[in-house]
Formats: sequence, C-alpha cells, structure tokens
Amino acid sequence: MQPGSVKISIVICTYNRAQYLPEAFDSLRNQTVDKQAFEIIVVNNNSTDNTAEVCEVYKKKYADIFFTYLLETRQGASFARNTGAAMAKGELLCFMDDDAIAYPDYLEKIMEFFEQTPDAGGLGGRIIPRYIPEEPKWMSHFVSSLVGNFDYSKEVVIFSENKYPLESNMIIRKKDFDAVGGFNINLPGVQGTLRIGGEGKEFFFKLKAIGRIIYYHPQVIVEHIVETKKLTAEYMYRVASGIGRGERVRTKTISTFSFYKKIIEYLYKLGGAIILAMVYLLKGTPAKMKPVIQFRIDALKGLLGY
Repeated sequence: MQPGSVKISIVICTYNRAQYLPEAFDSLRNQTVDKQAFEIIVVNNNSTDNTAEVCEVYKKKYADIFFTYLLETRQGASFARNTGAAMAKGELLCFMDDDAIAYPDYLEKIMEFFEQTPDAGGLGGRIIPRYIPEEPKWMSHFVSSLVGNFDYSKEVVIFSENKYPLESNMIIRKKDFDAVGGFNINLPGVQGTLRIGGEGKEFFFKLKAIGRIIYYHPQVIVEHIVETKKLTAEYMYRVASGIGRGERVRTKTISTFSFYKKIIEYLYKLGGAIILAMVYLLKGTPAKMKPVIQFRIDALKGLLGY
C-alpha cells in the first residue's frame, strides 16, 4: 500500500523495546479512524534486540496499514524523531513512545481537535502509567513524572508559558515542525547510559517563540508501560540528572545569566522537596520522602555537570 490521503503520521522511535512494540502497533491498527487516514513510521535507533525482525513481521502480516520501517544509526531520540518526521506524509506529526499504548479513539480525538481548532500549533495529551507489576509504595505524584505520568488538566486548555507536552504523547503540524527545524540534536535524549534530556521542552519553546499556540487535551490518551527496571534508583537518577543536563545545555545557549538563574530555581525546588517530604512523613507515608528529595538532588547534579 502507498499512502495517498494520509492525515496524520505517527512516529515511533525505538531502542531495545521489541517485546512492547506489537501492543503499541496494535493499539494504532485498531483505531476508530479509517486506516487510510494515518501511517506508522518506526525508527530503529540502534537496537540490539530483535526490533528489526518484529517490525518486518508486523509489516508483512498487516498489509492493510501504511507501515514504514527505518534505521537511524545516530544515537538519540532527537536524531530518530527528525529522521521519522522527514519521511512523514501527513499534515500532522504524532510522536508516541515504543512502550506506549494508544486509546482506541486516540487518532480520532487528535484529528477532530485540529479540524476544530485552526489556531492550534501543537497538542499534548494525557499519559497514564501502567506499572508492571504494580505501582511501588514510594511513588508519588511529583516523582511519577520521571516515568511519564502526565495529567495537566481536566479540560482542554492552552499550556501556560513554561509548560509543554511530554515527548511520549505530542502532536505538531508538519509545517510548524519544519519551520523550527525539528528537535535540537544537541539535546539528543538517551545516548547509551547517558541522558541529555529536555528536547521536548526546547522544541515547544521554539514553537511558542514563533507564535504557535500549544494545547492540552485530557482525552487524547496513551498508557505508558513502566517496567521493573524503570523503578530503580539508577534509572531514576539517569532521568532526573538528564533533565538537569538538558537544562544546562539549553540555558547556557541562551546566556550565562539564564544558567545561574536556573541553578537558583533548582535550589528553590530542592527546598520545596524537603518541605514536601516532611508533609509525607506527617501523612504517614514515609516511603515517599527520599525519592522526592533525591529527584531534585539528581536534577541539580545534572545541571551542575556532575
């Protein structure tokens, strides 16, 4: 099949998540919209598992969907997303994680929203963690953002000045993506065991800078698988410190003043985390104390270059 009237291109960048890919693909293949209206573009970012085989098998088995498989050897989500976007034929670009599962009306809600909201330059939706095997007792609302939890508003709203969609559920008009040059490859995301995050934040700030309005829609929903290895201190450190490293790159690009201002902000947030930990203690949930403080310490380490 060759895409003709594709309206939306879903780009899935993947790195060693072969076991989760079929469920992600199925969630898109079984959408409520016509299969001619969308395409799936999978970008393999140097996976060492059987990702390529899984994708090829799926492509042959389900010839009723537009499915493109690509390989991007430059390591990092920003490289992979840009590569996928360059091949997209839809007017809308949707980025979804390799371990995310879209609700059945996901694409219908997205297309309906953009048709009814012509001033929308971007859109973010809700992300619900699916813990495997279960949510740990130490997890709190403030730490769960590190594993993708995102519930910004109960209603459709415009993101506030310093807020933006998360990377695992974000939609942009293709023309606007091209207008800002895509994702910043100096903020590549994960490279081996090192994470330099913040690529989504920087991207949406660029969109806002050219006057685009970014919305949040609570009914544009994906579930995000949170496996056991994402619930370790090591993984949490990589994500939190990666946020700090990304902010180090982003703010230093702006000015030295912006960088020092960010340090002050992070110190302020660390103080807030200590107060919040005391609240958890008083509420009888002491297991939540250390993670919320550690999150801010690790982010600060990343910001300072440690």
